[in-house]
Amino acid sequence: MSRIEAFAALPEETRAAKMSLAERAALLPRAQRRALIGELSRDEKLLLLSEWAGEARPGQLAPDGDWRIWMIMAGRGFGKTRAGSEWVLGLARAPGLRIELVGPNEDEARAVMVEGPAGILACAREVRPKWEPSNLRLIWPNGTMAFVHSGANPEGLRGPECDYAWCDEAAKWPRGQATWNNLMFVLRSGRLPRVLVTTTPRPTPLIRRLAARPGVVMTRGRTEEAALLSQSVVDELFLDFGGTRFGRQELDGELIDDVEGSLWPRDLIERCRASLPLPELRRVAVGVDPPASAEGTCGIVVCALAADGTGLVLADASVAGRRPEGWARTVAATAEAWGADRVVAEGNQGGAMVASVLKGADIGLPVRIVHASAGKAARAEPVAALFEGGRAKFAGGFPELEDELAGLQAGGGYEGPGRSPDRADAMVWAMTELMLGKRRAEPRIRPL
Repeated sequence: MSRIEAFAALPEETRAAKMSLAERAALLPRAQRRALIGELSRDEKLLLLSEWAGEARPGQLAPDGDWRIWMIMAGRGFGKTRAGSEWVLGLARAPGLRIELVGPNEDEARAVMVEGPAGILACAREVRPKWEPSNLRLIWPNGTMAFVHSGANPEGLRGPECDYAWCDEAAKWPRGQATWNNLMFVLRSGRLPRVLVTTTPRPTPLIRRLAARPGVVMTRGRTEEAALLSQSVVDELFLDFGGTRFGRQELDGELIDDVEGSLWPRDLIERCRASLPLPELRRVAVGVDPPASAEGTCGIVVCALAADGTGLVLADASVAGRRPEGWARTVAATAEAWGADRVVAEGNQGGAMVASVLKGADIGLPVRIVHASAGKAARAEPVAALFEGGRAKFAGGFPELEDELAGLQAGGGYEGPGRSPDRADAMVWAMTELMLGKRRAEPRIRPL
């Protein structure tokens, strides 16, 4: 084992799983680091400082094994393009290969994959290929060639067989599935033809199929892992978009899909983000969906009725794995923190017990125990209509609550996380209390 390889074998406490080899070396105490580097040969020092193997984070390096499809589905700035360029350059050391480069369109493929700051030309170190823009091809001195193609033109991939392919931003291909199908027919040269897909996740039919396909090696990553982005930029991005569907997709690299017949489609959730500053609040209620067991989740969601008549989701304070006195204390603390004037709790799992537990937590405000006579989805439909009509909004991002809401289906189904949408149910109880409950009769003077 070379000394460079020894760096990779350092104990877990001296390296981070998502750091490059050079970054891991930097973690060593100064004396140990200087001694270790002092033992390196000139070639090994150059390898550590300049070779991609020393600079790359583990998620940017090709996985081991006889895989056919490697998919890097990660947030912006993760280093997907650099990983693709370096992968192609590593392959191009072998003579006589044919490599296909497929982007959303020819202009974008050229600007990003070939000529961009993390493109093939910028990353070429030892041997720089000749770029022929008029022919949209790269030619290496050893005869290996790479050809640029458009994801909008599947017919462009009818032709000679190829050895490898790099597909960039496949989620943006205008004719994704048709382009992929033709690529698979030409990707047939050599013992093990391979394809790398680098993309920001979007729930297109092609990306959904690839993500669910057996045998696909998946690498995921987040924007905050980007080595070249300043921390202030990352912080600003997460401040603006953290928790939203757009942020979870573009920053966290999550593939977020819609459930068929969802009462809260993802686009609806995004349209219902409240703008700041929030209007004056007239009432605040805490919805509670008690767990059926000590291991379950107690849904605790804070909602408000604004002075302009809009319903607002303010906070998700749900907790899991708590005994009754534990989640009751959380309800009490949440109600106090938000100045709630009522707690609405479902009592189907023992209404008297729920009321007793909440009163024992010394909440000091009215507790209303409600009993569900209809299924969760049926109760949620009138509340979903409030969001559809623009009368209810989310005052922030609430990923776990939103995932449950997106899983509630018209007609009674649920295809979200967990066995039960506890957070969603708590929100429904609070919104129903504030916006759909019986209006209190206004006092009137009756003439004598």
